[in-house]
Order: sequence, then C-alpha cells, then structure tokens
Amino acid sequence: MHGHLQGFIGYVLKRGDGQMTHQRYHVMRHIQRVQQQVSLWIDESQLDAFSDWAVAANAIVFMQDGDIRDPHGYVLLAAADGEIETGASVPYPPQAWQRKARTDAMLAEKGLAIPAHLPPLVSEDELQLRPAAEILGRALALYIVALRAESVATNQAIPSIDLIERFPQVHAWLSPDEREFLETEEPGENLLPQFAWRYESLYVLEWVLGLQDELTFADAICDVPLVARTMMNLDFEDTLAKASTRPASQILDALDLHYRLHWLVRETRMKEVSLPLNLEAGVIYERHYALNWLVNFENAAWDEVDTPT
Repeated sequence: MHGHLQGFIGYVLKRGDGQMTHQRYHVMRHIQRVQQQVSLWIDESQLDAFSDWAVAANAIVFMQDGDIRDPHGYVLLAAADGEIETGASVPYPPQAWQRKARTDAMLAEKGLAIPAHLPPLVSEDELQLRPAAEILGRALALYIVALRAESVATNQAIPSIDLIERFPQVHAWLSPDEREFLETEEPGENLLPQFAWRYESLYVLEWVLGLQDELTFADAICDVPLVARTMMNLDFEDTLAKASTRPASQILDALDLHYRLHWLVRETRMKEVSLPLNLEAGVIYERHYALNWLVNFENAAWDEVDTPT
C-alpha cells in the first residue's frame, strides 16, 4: 500500500499548475497517514450514509472523475485545475483537534500567539511509533556522536574507536552520516555543532523511554551531564530487553507543542525579531526532529528527517 499511496501523492502534486498550496500540502500529509484504503461503488440513495461513514473513518474520497473530496462531498482538489471548493476541509480525528486546542490554550496562557490556521497533527489512531528497541538503539547512537563532537570541540578528543569499544552495540544503530562522522579522524569545525546538539534529541528519546522524568519547556538547553550519565551508566542489553515507551498521548502532546513552537521560531526569524520567553531555537529544532522521527514522519530514516511547519 505504501507504494500506491506514494503514487497518489504524486497525482496530488501534478494537479493544476503543480504549485504547492496550503490545501495541497495537507491533502498530501493526510495520504501519508492512511492505514486502510477501500474501493467501492455507492448507489446515490446511500450517499448520505456513505458521508456519515467517511466522517467516522476520517476518510478522503478519490472519485471516478479524478476529483478528491472530503467526507462531506466537497472537492478538496479538482482533477482538472487543482482548485478547492468553498467549504472543503481536510479531515482530522477528534483527538487531533482536541490536542491542538489544548496546546493553543497552553501557549496563549504563556503569551505566545500561534495562528489558528496551523493544522492538527497525527493522532493516536494514526500513529506508527518506532519500536522501543529501535528508539534505545538510536539513543545510543546519538550519545556516541554527541560525546565525540563535544570532546573534539573542547580539545579533549575521545577517539571514536574508544567510544565504539566501550559501546560495541552502537555499530548496529549508526546512521550513514553518523558513521561517516565517527570515521573522520579530524572532523571539520562546521560539523561539530551539528552533532553536539544531538544531546537535545537524545534527551527527548530518553524521556520517551522513561529514562528521564520530564521534558522541560524549551527555554533552556537540557541538563547535558545528566543526559550523558544516563546513557553512560546504562546496562544496554538489560535495558533493551525491558524497553518500553511512554503513553502515545504524551509523545503526541510533545510533538504538537514543538511543531507549533518551531513555527514560531521560523516566523520570528523571517521578521528578524527576538524569540519570546527565552525560547531556545536549537532546542526546539532538535526536539521536533527527534519527535518526527519517533512518529515515522514521511517514513524517513534518521538522516532524512524533515521538520516542516
């Protein structure tokens, strides 16, 4: 089904002039979250009942004429010109709308104005969370590359071979970019901040695995010594055998929050103004990156994770 859905996304992108629009983007995101597809014929007398089912199923409908419609029958994307019909809207599950409302209210209490047009995100029923064992392996890889980058940047370089000998399990979890970084004897200074910032992504994964009690607000960097000690003192094989994750609702709450904070980061940069509340742009980016990987955003491997807002 994945290949079929990718083809469907290609169809969406080619309608009309092919330019990316707000509506086209969110139709594409909806298709990426699809877990079931149904092909059927409906008698006209049953269209109202079908619409009720489509609402409950959070479905969009690909019609015989090539139009894509929302559950109520409004055209989301016309086959001929890619236009949208007035009243059409991409559907989201109730949980996703409720989570967005909670996040917006919480940020409003802090004096942070996030536009209402930002959409909900993936909900519990759509979630395809990475397995706990894979999350732990990724955490170990992040720890090794962050520690190596930090040691080089502070002129106390720890040889990669020493790190790998201490944690031989990391071989199975390194991404191609991480492997290349570790194999470079003298990495360029431009690479060091990129990999040193991975402590922030690591903090998120430790929190997801229950190795950290809380995910603090993104107005300060994480407690790096604590994050590092958590991995350093870990019995990896024992933890791997028992690994589990927090409830999906907590992870999705964190994703929803950092998606909206990341929008704010990019908006302030475009306007060339300072971030409010001492928000840390680097922290927000790393957290959003890690959370998107956790929920299999675009089915991307670690090195290819995107953080659109």
